[in-house]
Amino acid sequence: MRAVCDDAATLQHMLDFEAALARAEAATGVIPASAVAAIAAACRSDKFDLAELAEAATRSGNTAIPLVKTLTAHVAKADADAARYVHWGATSQDVIDTATMLGLRAAIDVLLVDLDRAIKGFASLARKHRDTAVVARTWLQHALPMPFGLKLAEYAAALQRSKLRLVRLRSEAVALQFGGAAGTLAALGDNGLRVADALARELNLPLPDAPWHTHRDRIAEVASVLAILAGSCGKIARDVSLLMQTDVAEAFEPAGEGRGGSSTMPHKRNPVASAIALSAATMAPNLAATIFAVQVQDHERSAGPWHAEWPTLPMLLLVTSGGLAAIVDIAEGLEVDAARMRLNLDATHGLIMAEAVTFALADRLGKSAAHHLVEAATKQAVAQKIHLRDVLTADPQVAAQLSADRIAELFEPMAYQGVSQTLIDRLLASLDSK
Repeated sequence: MRAVCDDAATLQHMLDFEAALARAEAATGVIPASAVAAIAAACRSDKFDLAELAEAATRSGNTAIPLVKTLTAHVAKADADAARYVHWGATSQDVIDTATMLGLRAAIDVLLVDLDRAIKGFASLARKHRDTAVVARTWLQHALPMPFGLKLAEYAAALQRSKLRLVRLRSEAVALQFGGAAGTLAALGDNGLRVADALARELNLPLPDAPWHTHRDRIAEVASVLAILAGSCGKIARDVSLLMQTDVAEAFEPAGEGRGGSSTMPHKRNPVASAIALSAATMAPNLAATIFAVQVQDHERSAGPWHAEWPTLPMLLLVTSGGLAAIVDIAEGLEVDAARMRLNLDATHGLIMAEAVTFALADRLGKSAAHHLVEAATKQAVAQKIHLRDVLTADPQVAAQLSADRIAELFEPMAYQGVSQTLIDRLLASLDSK
């Protein structure tokens, strides 16, 4: 992603636009075909001084103006006549916005590679641990037992949804920008749409119905999807960091030399990948908010809001990519301690199975009566520090309804998982959607 967002890559995308524009205009008879070779040959980023362009941009208002001036000079050295046709009929924003779209396309491709790895990793873990019982926690408290595979399948499915969003945006929102000075293509006369269509084909970008200089909803939608992806990575990271707590110790990020240690405490194993993903999830919404604010622009070309996109969008891409890379690390190397999970299930001395017993009794006594009966038993178990199963087995009201063997069955965690296995199957099946 650093390579995609590098200034040199952005510059080359701008030059790709200029070369493609010349080819499109020559193909439609707008400029002489003889001008194309000299223009295309000059559209190489290594011919330009990035520092000089950046300095000039602070005076001109954007990088395209000094770029076109320098490009024209380069072309003139080889072919003075061809230099007349550089940037013909286009405006600075056409160059910069289309370069942004080419960069976004490349960025989405980078994200899709890591998404596939993370999805595959969590799906594999879900299949492996579909029968591994773990505490389901609500409000950070023990709630019910659940298969750990369900949790992992949910991670994979959430990332799959982000993948599908990005795939859709790659084909719909990443579109050509070509409108000329005021979005009317007036400089090209009746040839404007013909050139636009040829240019879109040259760059393999969708041709929108009209230029969108001050309508930034496409980029805002991309920003929203990036923030959602970063948030999904953050949710996974939050869970893993909590599972790694000393008092929980149910699952761990992959270990490695020099990884997760402390500068003073030799025993530490810190959730470093989770910290990266959580920091990304913290930053991404605020960066996306800047992109949302950019949508408020004046008339046909805007000053100020548009400029705010330039540093913000690459930052959002880098933050999201970094968070996702950390999640790939976790997905491909998560260490699971099934024995500790089982130990933690028993930490409340059977209270986690109170609902299972309640509903078994409810079939005979009604839900309200069963609830009060089990609630009283749980209070007794806590007060006397004994297992809930023993309290219930000794209770004559419960014994009148449930045998000791049936009560024992109700305290087997994986016997009370509802439709979890079907949900795992459904979630894993959703990963096949393209």
